[in-house]
Amino acid sequence: NIHVVAGMRVVVPFGARRLVGVVIRCGVAADGLSPAAIKPLVRTLEDEPAISEEFLRLSRWIADYYLAPQGEVLAAMLPLESAVQRKTRWTLTAAGEQALADESRTGADEKRLLQRLSKRRGGIRRESLRNSLALLERLRKKGWVRAEVSVAVSADTTGNAAPAVAVPSVAGTISNGGFTLTREQEEALARIGDQMETGRFGVLLLHGVTGSGKTEVYLRAIERSLGRGRPALMLVPEISLTPAMAGLFTARFGSRVAMLHSGLAGREREAQWRRVREGACDIVIGTRSAVFAPLTRPGLVIVDEEHDASYKQEEAPRYNGRDVAIVRGQQAHATVILGSATPAVETRYHAETGKYQLLELESRVLERPLPATEVVDMRQEFAETGRSSFLSRALLDAIARRLEREEQVLVLLNRRGYSAFVLCRKCGKAIECGNCSIALTHHRRSARLLCHYCGFALPVPRLCPQCSSEHLQFVGEGSEKVEDALHQHFPQARIGRLDRDAARGRGRAEAILAAFQQHELDILAGTQMIAKGHDIHRVTLVGVISADIGLARPDFRSAERTFQLVTQVAGRAGRGEREGEVIIQTYYPEHYAIRAAAAQDYAQFYRQELRFRELMHYPPFTALANVVVRSASAEAAAKLTGMLARHLETVRAAGLRVLGPAAAPIPRLKRSYRYHFLLKAASRNVLRKTLRSCREFAARQKFPPAALLVDIDPQSLL
Repeated sequence: NIHVVAGMRVVVPFGARRLVGVVIRCGVAADGLSPAAIKPLVRTLEDEPAISEEFLRLSRWIADYYLAPQGEVLAAMLPLESAVQRKTRWTLTAAGEQALADESRTGADEKRLLQRLSKRRGGIRRESLRNSLALLERLRKKGWVRAEVSVAVSADTTGNAAPAVAVPSVAGTISNGGFTLTREQEEALARIGDQMETGRFGVLLLHGVTGSGKTEVYLRAIERSLGRGRPALMLVPEISLTPAMAGLFTARFGSRVAMLHSGLAGREREAQWRRVREGACDIVIGTRSAVFAPLTRPGLVIVDEEHDASYKQEEAPRYNGRDVAIVRGQQAHATVILGSATPAVETRYHAETGKYQLLELESRVLERPLPATEVVDMRQEFAETGRSSFLSRALLDAIARRLEREEQVLVLLNRRGYSAFVLCRKCGKAIECGNCSIALTHHRRSARLLCHYCGFALPVPRLCPQCSSEHLQFVGEGSEKVEDALHQHFPQARIGRLDRDAARGRGRAEAILAAFQQHELDILAGTQMIAKGHDIHRVTLVGVISADIGLARPDFRSAERTFQLVTQVAGRAGRGEREGEVIIQTYYPEHYAIRAAAAQDYAQFYRQELRFRELMHYPPFTALANVVVRSASAEAAAKLTGMLARHLETVRAAGLRVLGPAAAPIPRLKRSYRYHFLLKAASRNVLRKTLRSCREFAARQKFPPAALLVDIDPQSLL
């Protein structure tokens, strides 16, 4: 007689295994179900539900909207893993016994491994077979071995395996930081306060130019929410921004602040989660997954840099943290603030059409001017110098002047590595990933070629893998090469780099940013990680190399992403007393995204982009989904795609457009061959109905479980 209520985690028998599940509903068994078919629970993991009714309701919405299994959604909501350990044991099947008896069917390596498993009837743990995993996988596909996953639960039945957390009272003095608000900030805060006072759900877009003081508005709005006895949740797009933002908020609110992001170790993350749940803090700051922080009835939800694509999860469940935050605010009758200097086109459109309230901060604090901008046409640069350098004369001269004045410089190239790819000058082929149809990127520091999609790596070859030629050419540049070039031009300068490679390892990103903040570095080069959220007053120059690098991406959002990135990084310049300058290098200075970013003119970009979206039937004028069919076999992928294409011909509905099938922009990714359909619908209900019919068709036709991928509101079409 185990006491169970909805939201509890339980251990359940699943064949020979024990797995952890979440109770989503309690009730009487369905008619016609034999009592013998109902298996008893092994145990509960907590005395109280780990998932509240609020989050069960939210999980149902996410599962329905994104067509994701509710179990995947619930797993994403919970960081409680330390009390549960999953163990894998490999055992021999009957077919494996037969193969072992027939020596003609097995190779030497296979025979040795099968013999080893045969001697251990209880199976062998995965950890003991780490060096044989590839061989085991081959044997599993033949049906000769099986992997049995079991769950081991710690002796602590409450699941409280995280370090003990002392509860500080959440009461305390809040300092307003001593800042005097501008007139625009005061007006925005008054509008936010009016919305809070209604006690009803509402969304406000805080559209403020870079340096206009959006963060101070957030801080004051949180003060008001806490004053009304309701906690606050704030999302930021990057892990690297979380510590800086948390430091700022902790200085204002003390121990009332908790952090939740994937950079925390599992036990640390669990400890923070429990602090929030136990009421030890009433402000949460974190990245995408922090939208599931167990705050009780938040009164304020803030999504900073709401346009950022990193709010969209690219693995199942493929939810958008921004949109889930809005729904969470709706369910809690909270005020939601979406903040950005470059709002997503859809968000600005919702504000223009009255779905959201629009708040604008058009001036920087202390009336500081926006940085002066120069666009360098690299075609003309080459014509005048005859050199193919990626550092223009204007940028080099400007950096030299800043170094003389002991000011700081940011240099952006939004591509990792040293060279973009390696090309054979004899056969003309680039060296590609073994798992994906994409060229490998040269990383000089680690002396390897790396795939940025699946992690496949090779040592830098001496000969072409295709034709054995010695004539290999390293083409293009990445952030590593920019750093090296800056060292060559300015040997006396202190230069650092911030990208995913340099930030690998716990605390590395924060250490690099801290060194730059404290002027231990003169120049910081990097990718988009340097482009947003940083407020460093000594930065007076920003250089953008290959500003048009994203325009060639096969994605309708490529112009928007380019405009946002260039505008955001340009906004890092001139945030202190000294005026800023931005130098934008491009081969396409006439492109409207480049022109608008150089002018820091969102309205100009928005008008032109909106016309394009309406003409081509893209969001915000249609609901969009990307449907990908994939298989490890090229023939199977083509066959399944053809079957789905014929099915879609039978379900055409008014206002539905189906583009495709076509090979995906990356036709082979992580060893899977891929085709895709792009579905556009004037009605979201029509889109959902069509996608459900695709799911049902795939199930009837017995598509493999991973063959059909449905991405609602995709942020990338790759």
